[in-house]
Amino acid sequence: MPGVELEYVESESENEEIFYDVENYILHRTVYNNNVTALIDLLKQSEYNLAEKDVHGNTPLHLSIMLGHHECTKLLLTYDAPVAIKNSVGWNCLAESISYGDREIICMCLKKLKKQSRVKIEEKQPELTNALADIPDFYVEIKWDFHSWIPLISRFLPSDTCKLYKRNSDVRIDSTLLDFHDMRWQRGDLSFIFHGSGNSTKREMYVLDNRKRKYSHISAVETDKDIEEEVDILMSSDIVSANVSTKPITFTRQQNGWVYKEDKCEDIGDFNTQVYSVNGMVLNSRKRREHLSKEDVQKNKAALESISKGSVQWLQQQDELPRGRRSLIPPKKPEMTWDEYITSPPDAEGKGKHLGRPITLKQDRKPLKANIWMTEEFPVKVEILLSILEVMAPFKHFSKLKDFINMKIPPGFPVKVEVPVLPTISATVTFQSYRESQHEAGLFEIPSNYFEDAAHFSKM
Repeated sequence: MPGVELEYVESESENEEIFYDVENYILHRTVYNNNVTALIDLLKQSEYNLAEKDVHGNTPLHLSIMLGHHECTKLLLTYDAPVAIKNSVGWNCLAESISYGDREIICMCLKKLKKQSRVKIEEKQPELTNALADIPDFYVEIKWDFHSWIPLISRFLPSDTCKLYKRNSDVRIDSTLLDFHDMRWQRGDLSFIFHGSGNSTKREMYVLDNRKRKYSHISAVETDKDIEEEVDILMSSDIVSANVSTKPITFTRQQNGWVYKEDKCEDIGDFNTQVYSVNGMVLNSRKRREHLSKEDVQKNKAALESISKGSVQWLQQQDELPRGRRSLIPPKKPEMTWDEYITSPPDAEGKGKHLGRPITLKQDRKPLKANIWMTEEFPVKVEILLSILEVMAPFKHFSKLKDFINMKIPPGFPVKVEVPVLPTISATVTFQSYRESQHEAGLFEIPSNYFEDAAHFSKM
């Protein structure tokens, strides 16, 4: 399922109860009325919160996109209006732009979302490097085994053993699996080097292809071609929102024995662990397809059927997707004034008013099963693990591991854990072969016989 992101949230709704003053939505009202001149003047004043939600949970950017007020949208994005914020219906601005179907606006929202995500990661780096500097240098292996509840799929899924080296505030990870998302993965002999040491306030990350002897600075800035290809996929796929609801989660000790039961313990590598079941974890998924043609729906359905039968043909066909999809015919504009919109009540489910193309929605809830192996013997604290995983945040499977461990897990260190990474895919992650050790500085440098080639890594 292209474009699927799996999030961990404490409840199905991320929106807190907020009380609004309907007289103060100056930006919202200006955007709703498509008053471009007034919007320019307001944005120049720099005193208005572009992330503010109205009574229906919409930001000014939500409104401009859903109403097709393109000049207002471009202005708001120029002034860095947040794209990732969800409205009370549970959709961010990129999702609404895909639904509306204007290709230029989708591209702009996608670029801005990626840029804002990079900035968010960079803001956390000083705290991260300080945490790394406070612990001894070490080496550890992180084994990944991917599996699926869909019959026959698991045999096609990858596995990997990442080798992680830590020296001062520098981190190096050697891997054969670059990334895993959207039922696609990339292989190679790859190294990722994070430079957190030194006097520079700017931390750097590099990716090395050890077979080709090439490297590139990971700026996560895609080329225009990469963006256009991603937009083609977004415009031809369901808009999917998937999250794992963690608020009701509990952890219970697993037990051995039929008559005389005792708490289950297992040795994982050099560590004795206590085994817990993770209870109450629920996958909530929602799919929108009002922007798709009948042909799109049929192709996507055929792809899912192909996957369920264990075929990898769909993966090969992803490179044959049609390029340069055109913008859709705009939806009919709502026939209501600003006053009517802002004073209208929420729907029967308490959700806010939705504008733009009428939603075609399918919802699903699926209980998830998982286990976690905890030990008090592991020399590294969970907080340090989270800091290291923060380094790897640009790579989705590491990010999902971080989100899972960030829950209120039992005491100790999760030396082995089952992690949902996609709606149909989970991974068993095992930390093994840990040892404190000194590493040569050269291990964290780019070899002199490697040459820079950003284009080589453009898909990373």
